[in-house]
Amino acid sequence: MNTIELAPHRIAGLLAPAVDRTFRAGMLAGRDGGGAELSQRYGGVTATGFLVDLRTRLAAPGGTVDGPGFAAITRYQDPVVCRRTVDKQVAHGMIYRGPDGALSATERGGAFLAELYQVHAEVTEELWAGHDDRVARLVALLGRLLSYALVLADEEEDRGGSAFAALAPPYEPDGTPSGVLLLNRLGTLRHHRADAHAAAWTAAGHTASSIAALPTGPERLAIELETDRRAAEPYAVLSAEERLSMLADLAALPG
Repeated sequence: MNTIELAPHRIAGLLAPAVDRTFRAGMLAGRDGGGAELSQRYGGVTATGFLVDLRTRLAAPGGTVDGPGFAAITRYQDPVVCRRTVDKQVAHGMIYRGPDGALSATERGGAFLAELYQVHAEVTEELWAGHDDRVARLVALLGRLLSYALVLADEEEDRGGSAFAALAPPYEPDGTPSGVLLLNRLGTLRHHRADAHAAAWTAAGHTASSIAALPTGPERLAIELETDRRAAEPYAVLSAEERLSMLADLAALPG
């Protein structure tokens, strides 16, 4: 029974809310623990908003997010509003937009991201204090999951429009604290599921706006189950015991 319950498609569905809860807790702690003040020093959310969302790629030297990747990351937002937001961040000198639409951090934007990584290091150390073993286990398991997911993505002929491909692997300079590794690996895994969800609702004939308006019921349930199936493949790299450990460790973390 346990083996059935912990099959990849089942664990993909069970882990999704746990991943979301833990990731959101870390990001909220970052905002309240210095991130909002840091943003204000650089011009506020108008100047820094997308840098935070794209930090795991744009913090890397030479890191860029191409147009299709950005569209996938922001698929539930109005593209006109997104473009205007990027325009403002370009005007603030935080983001550079190339002729092909690719985004990268300016020197000032990179400085902001370096400070943001430090804020996240401080707040996650406090948030998850006393859970070093759990954090270490989760970092290791997520590392294997993301590495395998990248291998699978590289085998696909068309990676255009993939939020996961746009942001993975997360930028992890030497000495990155475990809490930051956990936060950013969870965020990257969420994008993998987001792509699976988009593929599922697209196959069912929906758009980003129509799926957002779809009420709870048999059709939404079918799409969620298909999302679990599409998101499941990387979990095959973990044993049933490791899948259970991941779920238990996420459930035990504060936040």
